[in-house]
Amino acid sequence: MSIVPVLLYHSVSDDPPEWTAPFAVNPRAFVEQLDRLADAGVSVVPLRRLVAAIRGGPPLPVRCAVLTFDDGFADFYWTVAPLLSARELPATLFVTTGAVHPPGGVPTGSLLPPAEMLNWRQVAGLDALGVEIGGHSRTHAQLDTLPGKRLSEEVELCKHELEDALGHSVTSYAYPHGYHSAVVRRRVQQAGWDSACAVADALSSTSDDTLRIARLTVRADTPSSVFQSWLEGLGAPRAPFPENLATTLTTQGRRAYRRMRARLGLPLPH
Repeated sequence: MSIVPVLLYHSVSDDPPEWTAPFAVNPRAFVEQLDRLADAGVSVVPLRRLVAAIRGGPPLPVRCAVLTFDDGFADFYWTVAPLLSARELPATLFVTTGAVHPPGGVPTGSLLPPAEMLNWRQVAGLDALGVEIGGHSRTHAQLDTLPGKRLSEEVELCKHELEDALGHSVTSYAYPHGYHSAVVRRRVQQAGWDSACAVADALSSTSDDTLRIARLTVRADTPSSVFQSWLEGLGAPRAPFPENLATTLTTQGRRAYRRMRARLGLPLPH
């Protein structure tokens, strides 16, 4: 079993909106992390290559990692993409389609607070550059709290919008906030998504579940020592990891609490 850190980034910015600042990495730190990957001899592979390896496909390099980015912040176009392109590094960008807007226009609607997000022309340009574009729902709702029709819209409409904009199929999905359930995973699979990323703050592996791939969130305050440990396959649980009864009951309890707040129209905890 190969251990693979799948790194999850959000915004890469010196001046992020306050609401996302804890999850925003400044550009200098991001460059240092890319350099650390190279210095450690870690090969950055596309997400689809990990998915193929999980299914028994070609083996991965002995030391490798995957880069993923959630939401669709505009700084990916202006800051991240040039840095990745210069190093010829692959990445997957999971886009919340309701937050994307026409050039010069406004978004059609998402639950994300105000921030500078990508426009559709930029998304298409990144796709042409070789960045894998994946789906991250339509509004960034907590999917495991939604009734059937709303869940279908978040999963299916997101796929249709991306495929209409790009002119080809898209296959990779990521659950907003990392929240999912057996029902959500089944709906994602039925909609035609080939794989889906969760969060779990754990190391992935070639024994992982392709519908809940574990990722490690890189935060504004992630120490370089912790980042280095991840690259060495240390410092975090390894997926897949068994869920005991206590863990299952805790997950179900928190989900029930979030569903209750959703039905009452109250803000949902993250």
